Amino acid sequence: MDYIKQKLSLLTTSPGCYLMKNKDGIIIYVGKAKNLKNRVSSYFRGTHTGKTAKLVSEIVDFEYIAVNSEVESFILENNLIKKYNPKYNILLKDDKSYPYIELTNEEIPRLKVVRSLTRKKSQKYLYGPYPNVTAARGVVNLLNRMYPIRKCNTYPPKPCLYYHIHQCLGYCTEEVPKEEIEQMKEEIIRFLKGDHSFISNRIQEEMQRYSEEMKYEKALEMKKLLDYISITLTHQQVEVKDGIDRDIFGYYEKKGYLSIQVFFIRGSKIVGRHSKFIPMIESASEELSRYIAEFYQNILKPKEILVPEIVENEVLSEYLEVEVKRPQKGEKLKLIDMANENAKIALEEHFDLIEKDEERTMKANEELQQILGLPKLDCIEIFDNAHLFGTYNVSGMVVFKNGRPAKNEYRKFKISMDKNDDYNTMREVIYRRYFRVLKDGLEKPDLIIVDGGLGQIHVAKEVIDSLAMNIPVAGLKKDDKHSTNQLLTADCAYDIDKKSNVFYLLERMQDEVHEFTIHYHKQIRSKGTLASLLDPVSGIGEKRKAELIRKYKTISQMQKLSVEELATLLPEKVAQNLYQYLQNYEK
Repeated sequence: MDYIKQKLSLLTTSPGCYLMKNKDGIIIYVGKAKNLKNRVSSYFRGTHTGKTAKLVSEIVDFEYIAVNSEVESFILENNLIKKYNPKYNILLKDDKSYPYIELTNEEIPRLKVVRSLTRKKSQKYLYGPYPNVTAARGVVNLLNRMYPIRKCNTYPPKPCLYYHIHQCLGYCTEEVPKEEIEQMKEEIIRFLKGDHSFISNRIQEEMQRYSEEMKYEKALEMKKLLDYISITLTHQQVEVKDGIDRDIFGYYEKKGYLSIQVFFIRGSKIVGRHSKFIPMIESASEELSRYIAEFYQNILKPKEILVPEIVENEVLSEYLEVEVKRPQKGEKLKLIDMANENAKIALEEHFDLIEKDEERTMKANEELQQILGLPKLDCIEIFDNAHLFGTYNVSGMVVFKNGRPAKNEYRKFKISMDKNDDYNTMREVIYRRYFRVLKDGLEKPDLIIVDGGLGQIHVAKEVIDSLAMNIPVAGLKKDDKHSTNQLLTADCAYDIDKKSNVFYLLERMQDEVHEFTIHYHKQIRSKGTLASLLDPVSGIGEKRKAELIRKYKTISQMQKLSVEELATLLPEKVAQNLYQYLQNYEK
């Protein structure tokens, strides 16, 4: 503590970022401050609760970087979090991107749903965000039915099905006047900007016409389209009717948790909302400001952002290069109040579930750490094997960090030997994984769990020792009813209460790695089976076989193809051979 006091006395009062470290020298938290001395010192004064107390209990050292302005500290903090992926910052970075609808900027445009916005920010015809991908696809399907715009990615040699059902003008073979394309484009843009009235009127007219012509099925189809627009796409109108795209942020805090609510307003209508719950380490002001700064990494920025009074809007405006306002009165303040109220309702409704989830993840992870007597348990890697009578041998590895799955770090392994030998399979996969960890300087786990008893544990430990890596290894033993009943290490067995949160966590890990591995095994097996089924076809070697499998996946999909369609990948004679073979297969 004297060492910490000495470092605190040397701190500057400038703005900047600080990096908290644990006893292994690993950065576990990155924060920013207007005044580094005041902020960093606050962690070592008084008492703390919740997530802050847990963080403070692990801090043994810190570093800091002074900068010239608060905006620079925002930028630096963001970059440091990306670089070090600190344990206590992770929960702020797990939001997924929202879907948008793109009207492609081509001579003959297409409509599609996109998520990756990194290459789209310069495009004019991008609309959203949509609350979910189903809603976005529903809009695209509706517009594709209403307008005969281009549907294909590449122009086929002759008109496709869409042309024959009057949903495409046959751009591949026919000349379409530019004026007609521009008119469709203008109407689609008008619709995507929120004006649905003219399409609703058109559908109403067509429904009436079909009804008078006694084409009742077509009339019913038009009615369903009309219902879709009125029910799904008619959003809540807001009082601020200036047509400016804006996002509204609200918050509510309770017992160490921050609830954040975001409303997306496009064309004076609320088109969707986003909720987030964060266990707080710093003040609500700091947590909310940081969240807003990070939020727009995956979301297109609107023209205007409205934030509550506690947020430093001028710094955020400069950082995001968007107008960020703190309304003091009028209709915009009412929007903030509405967002705050929704944040409160969301947290009150979900608080018990959030606490339960915390108990079954991070707290269960801490209990497991205590049971095994480990100094640290931030990362666990779990392995499982699968085979079919010794063939199609695979292994899967899933990763849990602080009690939660880290799906981006899951790994699949195709095993080199084809025989039923669980021990040698485990030996191979453990060696391949941790040789790679050593070679590439990857983060090593705090615990390895194998799905098996002492034999599997000893094999894994033998490999880890041969690589001179000090990583504990445990296994999960099942009883005669195939239910997990013990946690094993090389020299100890632990009976786990089946009603405990630790058991729930171990069972979840076991289920996760099993499902992940079995899914991969089925993929490999189906590809292998399909490959062997194609062996008798003259003219199909390994390269053509791989192309067919990659494109069509299953034998049933291939059976639906014509000779002409097969000939897009194969020479005509080979395509005819394959077509005849497929038609006679299983007859």
